[in-house]
This record gives sequence, C-alpha cells and structure tokens, in this order.
Amino acid sequence: MKKIALIAMALALGGCATQKFELQSAAQAAPALDVAQSFFISGIWQSKEVDAAKVCGGAAKVRSVEMQLTPANIGLALITLGIYTPRQIRVYCVR
Repeated sequence: MKKIALIAMALALGGCATQKFELQSAAQAAPALDVAQSFFISGIWQSKEVDAAKVCGGAAKVRSVEMQLTPANIGLALITLGIYTPRQIRVYCVR
C-alpha cells in the first residue's frame, strides 16, 4: 500500500506545470504581483483575468506573466480531492 501511495505522490508532483509569456527578455527581479488564484473542481470551465498593464503601470512596462501549478498547489488539490485547485500567478514588470 505504501508503494502505491508513493508512486501516486511521485506522479502527482511530477505534474507541476508552468506557463510563461515573455514580452521582454531581461534578468528577472521579484514579481510585482505574486498571488494564488482559487479554482474549484480542477478549474474546469473557469477562468481568471489579471490586468498586467494595470499592475505594471502600462502595457509597455510588462516584462512577463507566469502561471504555475506549484507542489504546494498540487498538495492542496490532493488533500481536497481536486475540489480546491489553486494556481500561482506572477507578473514581472520592467523597473
């Protein structure tokens, strides 16, 4: 039973995903916005919007936008059996 649980955990944690949209390449500093967005039932039929231009003070100042499913997010999804599935959103600005 322990082996099955370990294999399931390894597969779940191996499923971390990052989606990143780079508008300008440069060294990344700390994100201007770093929040967890709440989704339910694995985010099926749900969407969230972040106005990166508003966060950075203009569209020309947006460096990149990143959405990540972190190990902590996956842990919460496993604990709640997929009912609560947060995702981390980060917006990086030109400084």
